[in-house]
Amino acid sequence: MIVVDTSVWIDLLNGVESERAVRCTGLIRDGAPVALTDIVLTEVLQGLRTDREAQLVASRLRAFPILRLQALEDFALAASLYRTARHQGVTVRRTLDCLIAAVCVREDVAILHGDADFDRLAGCTALRVFA
Repeated sequence: MIVVDTSVWIDLLNGVESERAVRCTGLIRDGAPVALTDIVLTEVLQGLRTDREAQLVASRLRAFPILRLQALEDFALAASLYRTARHQGVTVRRTLDCLIAAVCVREDVAILHGDADFDRLAGCTALRVFA
């Protein structure tokens, strides 16, 4: 399974043909197991302009598996990922990225993204980036 991050979904929704958006389109077309997290769903939906647009996008995104934060252990794992990075001199800018990463680490799935925080985390934690 490959978790697709907010940055990729935004490119797809905006018709931006970034490398990551093209890769995601190919994965979906090929029937690869593409998923997202609950936080990614939230981030995508909050960026939409109208309720109608949000409902349409939500219905399409719900066609994919949505991995969820499940217990306090996920939040503790997110904090641990952040601390591990910090101890190695790596700065992670967003707590939400650590929460998304925690779900990916727990489920042992890679993430397709366009966010440097995930590359930073993958360089010093168990997070895997889809390459």
